[in-house]
Amino acid sequence: MEYEAVIGLETHCQLKTKSKMFCGCANEFGAEPNTNVCPVCLGMPGVLPVPNERALQLTALTGYLLNCEVPGFAKFDRKNYFYPDVSKNYQITQYDFPSTTTGHVDFEFGDGIERVRVTRAHIEEDVGKNNHFAQHSGVDFNRAGVPLLEIVSEPDLRSADMAYEYLNALKDILIYGGISDCDMEKGMVRCDVNISVRPKGEEKLGVKVEIKNMNTFSGVRRAINYEVPRQIETLESGGTLVQETRRWDDVAAITESMRTKEHAHDYRYFPEPDIMPLKPDETWLAEVLSHIIELPLARKQRFVSDYGIPAQDADVFVGNVPLGDFFEQAVEGAKNAKAIANWVINNLQARLIETGTTVDKLKFEPAAIRELVAIIDADIISSKGGQEVFAELFENGGSPAAIVEARGLAQVSDSGELDKWCQDAIDSNPGPADDYRNGKENAINFLKGQVMKASRGKANPQVVGETLAKLLKG
Repeated sequence: MEYEAVIGLETHCQLKTKSKMFCGCANEFGAEPNTNVCPVCLGMPGVLPVPNERALQLTALTGYLLNCEVPGFAKFDRKNYFYPDVSKNYQITQYDFPSTTTGHVDFEFGDGIERVRVTRAHIEEDVGKNNHFAQHSGVDFNRAGVPLLEIVSEPDLRSADMAYEYLNALKDILIYGGISDCDMEKGMVRCDVNISVRPKGEEKLGVKVEIKNMNTFSGVRRAINYEVPRQIETLESGGTLVQETRRWDDVAAITESMRTKEHAHDYRYFPEPDIMPLKPDETWLAEVLSHIIELPLARKQRFVSDYGIPAQDADVFVGNVPLGDFFEQAVEGAKNAKAIANWVINNLQARLIETGTTVDKLKFEPAAIRELVAIIDADIISSKGGQEVFAELFENGGSPAAIVEARGLAQVSDSGELDKWCQDAIDSNPGPADDYRNGKENAINFLKGQVMKASRGKANPQVVGETLAKLLKG
């Protein structure tokens, strides 16, 4: 029997705010343990949480970016459980009335575009971090109360590679929209993976297994690639799968059982009594909508269709937004978008990386690249001359045309001067000249090189080739 995997993901990302979700403590990484804490985020008796306005705006904006509905009513709930990293024994989250619902993410996979439905994207507070040492354990509550967005997908994923690409597309959207920095090394993105298998063609879902707290996308892919065959092998050998929570051991490259459904938490959700329901009005939502940006996939597709550049070049500009914006300004009104893309990617980007400079610190405007390409295309200078002009442009700014004139880089196309250089090359090198006349066409390249040397690179290579051929056949 052939089986298929059915995979859904719950992705948690920390929102890009200056303060925590319900208090004024700093939302920052790397502070000394338990220094960014206060009675509110520690859950001391008598305190009252106050929702972070910026976090609420970013949640609604995420909903719009993920094609979700942003309802006119949402509320917070208490998720009750006892664990060392939850100092107040409950987590403020959203349960039956989340801030966003029913959306989708489109992303490239294989040779086409796939769509994964999004059930909801709701806001909650993060918990602390348990640290385990040789002889003791400790809890750092600096992270407790940090605004956290949970994005829940429908079980639309069918493979580990598909899940990996979905997660990367989701991360790109969140970074593009300014929702989160998604720095996985700082624990800003974590993922729970729900996996089941079923006979191919069957609609009914199989027994779900959840893998908790994955903190790398590559780890998610490896865990799925292990778990799916494990479940299939269990069924094919006559075994029974149980609904359970498992953990991924990245060193051993296996999943291990943590608890079964019978031992799962009863979270006893109930409405958070200290926070009023959220009822966003049209003015508030209009402000959120004003921050909508073009999504990465749409940007790539537009670059390819509007400018006729290869998908690989468009990927570079999608991955580096400032560089892509620079390219768009440089290409405005230009005839050779591909050449401009080449100069921006192969020359400008390389120099920016080499010198540690950013686009906003450049000493020249994007139009200078457009002008440089136009000068090269008009055969006023050679590609080699273009490199010299670009180097000067990067160091000191200015105009490519002015640099060409000041350095005397313009190519010589005057027939009189070229005829003399070409004839001298033929007379000084009778061997290659005779080889060409006897049918060895490549021999002309040597003569071209002699002309370029004599002209100190100023001769127009194309005109040189035509002139040499004419003289040799004459």
